[in-house]
Amino acid sequence: MLFHRYFPFMSDITRNAIASALKELLLERPLSRITVCDISERCGISRMTFYYHFRDIYDLVGWIISSDILTILSGRKTYDTWQEGLLSIFQAVEKNHVFVLNACSSLSREQLERSLMKPVSGLISSVLEESTESAKLDSNDAAFISSFFSYAFIGIMLDWIDSGMREKPEDLVEKIECVIGGSFERAIPRFVSLRMKLPVRIPDSGGKL
Repeated sequence: MLFHRYFPFMSDITRNAIASALKELLLERPLSRITVCDISERCGISRMTFYYHFRDIYDLVGWIISSDILTILSGRKTYDTWQEGLLSIFQAVEKNHVFVLNACSSLSREQLERSLMKPVSGLISSVLEESTESAKLDSNDAAFISSFFSYAFIGIMLDWIDSGMREKPEDLVEKIECVIGGSFERAIPRFVSLRMKLPVRIPDSGGKL
């Protein structure tokens, strides 16, 4: 325990080695036929070392999903680059379809959503913080906006995976942008007005949604 406290980077190295071992094994067999012993032997560690870092294989899968997406989003968490970040996630899912399909067949939808929530909500939160009005936004409202868009993105992604990833990532992200383009900017002042009990001005849509 003291070793890992003073040398945390060693924990990162071990976790990444365990993750790489699982990814290699998934190219050979389905997740249901992979054991902790298989993973431990592949990366040259003991079973106890595995359990020091992860509760079980499903915990490992969730960690891989979350950490890989955080890496993909690095540098792509601004209002001008969130579409690029989202596209990169879809492209990575498509590229690593063997691992993704194994994960989806082994984890519940709730587990997948939980793994995706941290990196995706982090993306939305960073975009919201860029707004000049964000300082006036109540923290609970900011969390609600972040959760709303995060669940929308994650739901679309999981449905896309379930459908066999037939649609091109570029086309899918383009559709998402068409639906929510400008929504981040409009949501913040509306919530600020709601908290201040001010009338919310809704542009005339001419009867259109």
